[in-house]
This record gives sequence, C-alpha cells and structure tokens, in this order.
Amino acid sequence: MPRLNAPLPAPVEKSKAPALIDPISVRIAIAVSMTGLSRSRLYELIKSGELEVVKDRSSTLIMVASLREVIERRRSR
Repeated sequence: MPRLNAPLPAPVEKSKAPALIDPISVRIAIAVSMTGLSRSRLYELIKSGELEVVKDRSSTLIMVASLREVIERRRSR
C-alpha cells in the first residue's frame, strides 16, 4: 500500500530558451520574409553584385549586413 504522505519528487528544472542570436547570414527564403522582396528580386540583386552572398555547396546564404545596406539605400532614395 503506498504511503499517502510520501515526499513529492523534486521538480525537474525546465530548460531555458536559447539566447537570441543575430544571424550573420540567412537563406533566400528567410531573406524574402525579412524584407518582403520577392525571390526573383533577391536573385537580381545578387546577380548585380548589390547583395553579398556565400555559397556552401547548393545553399546560398545572404549576408545580413549586405541585406540591411541594400534596404537602407532604397529607403534613403
């Protein structure tokens, strides 16, 4: 028969949420959602050299700093 006033087990500490980290690069799909620009427009900016990218095998990573610079240039026009 179980004891009714047995001590409760110690609570398990929940893991904390990971710290938010500013990414240095993002994939095309994320850049689209960040900026509202279309995939086609992003590829045009990449082709013209306005956006700095890093290729890793089949992945294209857009440098966030470059993305911000392009948006700021457009904003100041």
